[in-house]
Amino acid sequence: MSTEDKHLNNGEPEIDPLTNDRYLGGHEYDGIRELDNKMPRWWLVLFYASIVFAAVYLVGYHITEWWPLQDEEYEMEMTAAKSAMPANPHASVDLDGLMPLTAENDLAAGEEIFNKICATCHGKFAEGLVGPNMTDMFWIHGDTTSNAIRVKDLYQVMLTGVIEKGMISYKDQLSPTEMQQVISYIFTLQGTNPPKPKAPEGHEYQVIG
Repeated sequence: MSTEDKHLNNGEPEIDPLTNDRYLGGHEYDGIRELDNKMPRWWLVLFYASIVFAAVYLVGYHITEWWPLQDEEYEMEMTAAKSAMPANPHASVDLDGLMPLTAENDLAAGEEIFNKICATCHGKFAEGLVGPNMTDMFWIHGDTTSNAIRVKDLYQVMLTGVIEKGMISYKDQLSPTEMQQVISYIFTLQGTNPPKPKAPEGHEYQVIG
């Protein structure tokens, strides 16, 4: 007699006396019989909830496009991040119009900046160490056509840096005013004849400042 035929006399399915669960017909292997166990309520709730979630996800993301997909969300966040970044303060600077500052407070601020970030490579007195001497008339970067070193020339060097020589760009560390202050201070060091100056490098300019 098969498992499917194992019923009580009244025609109802056979019940396991220990668990009170119904035996499943046709599910017997090596004397092991399968019971019709009911799924736990929490499992059923999660199962049906996952179906509902999948349906809502499909409709919301792929059909109606109520919500952005991952690549769209990434682009939105990148756009928002760019708009939140401060504008480049150096972009609006009129380089040709920059002139050396002469006010005492500007030169004092320039000296402080020089001692903090420039002296390491150019020396305490700008006599030149790893970087060139900035007290003589010879300069590596400048406009040889006009034969003059202006504020804009050093400003541009500080903006771009000289990576091959180990000088970084200071566009994100110094404001336009701070750059103009330190350059103006450097110009005041011309002809100071510091001790142990580094040998001249670059082109000799007739006008500096």
